[in-house]
Amino acid sequence: MKVTVVGAGAVGASCAEYIAIKNFASEVVVLDIKEGFAEGKAMDLMQTASLNGFDTKITGITNDYSKTAGSDVAIITSGIPRKPGMTREELIGINAGIVKTVSSNLLEHSPNVILIVVSNPMDTMTYLVHKTTGLPKNRIIGMGGALDSARFKYRLAEALEAPISDVDGMVIGGHSDTGMVPLTAHATRNSIKVSEFLSEERLAQVSEDTKVGGATLTKLLGTSAWYAPGAAVSSMVQAIACDQKKMFPCSAFLEGEYGLNDICIGVPVLLGKNGIEKIVKIELAEAEKAKMKESAEGVRKTNSLLTL
Repeated sequence: MKVTVVGAGAVGASCAEYIAIKNFASEVVVLDIKEGFAEGKAMDLMQTASLNGFDTKITGITNDYSKTAGSDVAIITSGIPRKPGMTREELIGINAGIVKTVSSNLLEHSPNVILIVVSNPMDTMTYLVHKTTGLPKNRIIGMGGALDSARFKYRLAEALEAPISDVDGMVIGGHSDTGMVPLTAHATRNSIKVSEFLSEERLAQVSEDTKVGGATLTKLLGTSAWYAPGAAVSSMVQAIACDQKKMFPCSAFLEGEYGLNDICIGVPVLLGKNGIEKIVKIELAEAEKAKMKESAEGVRKTNSLLTL
C-alpha cells in the first residue's frame, strides 16, 4: 500500500512516523511546498528504520504531485496551524484554498485514492472536499472524532484512576471546542458504565475537559498538538489498509443519518478497504440528540463561510 501525507509539519511527520512504525504500508510519501523540508523529514525518519524495526519506505518531495501517483490513501494535513486564542473557524479563509488545491492535485495522479482530511476547521474542510471533488462519500473521511475520542478516553482514565486499556468511550459531533458531544452515558470501564464509578459532576468535568482538549494543548505548546493527531490518523489508515472494519467516529457526509443532511460531522463509522464501509446508527438520549443538533448548526454556520 502507498500512502501520501501532504504537509510535512509536526502533524504530517507524526502521521508518517506512526504509519511507518506499524509496518503495514510499503511506501509513505511526504509532500510539502517548502523546498527540502519533506526530504529532510523523510531522511530523518528513514534513519530510525533500523532502530524501530520497520521496512516501510519514506520518501520526501517538494510540491511534485506526480510522485504521489498510485496512492491508495492520502492524508491532507496542510494549512496553517492554530495559535493560542485562535479558533479552528478562524483558519477557514486560508485553509480552504489550500485544501481545495491539494485534493485536486492528489486526484489528478491517484483517481482511486481515499482522502483523510485533518486540516482545520476539519468538518468544513471535509465538506469542501465533498463539494469540490465529486468523490463518493465513502472515500472522504474527516479525522476529528478519532482524536477527540482518544482525548475523551484519556480524561476518563484520569478521572477513574484506571489504565486506559480498561476504558472505552466515544465523541461524536463537530470537531470544535463547542461542537463535540462526548457520549458519557455510553462510556464504559470493562463493560461497566463509568457512571457506576464517577459522579454526574465529575463526568460533566470530563466532558468539558475533552471539548477543550485541543485548545488546552495549543495554549501549552503555542501551536496545535501533533502526537495524538498523528496516532489517530495512523490507526484510521491501518483500518483501511488491513480492511479491519474497525469502528471510529469520523466526519462523514450525511444524507439523513442522525436526522442530518448535506453536512460532514462526526458519527461512528466502520473503516475498511473501501474507506467508510458503513455509518453506524446508535440510539441517543434526547439530551444527546439536542447537543448533536446544536453541533450541526455550528458546523453549518462555518460551512456558510465557504466559497464553493
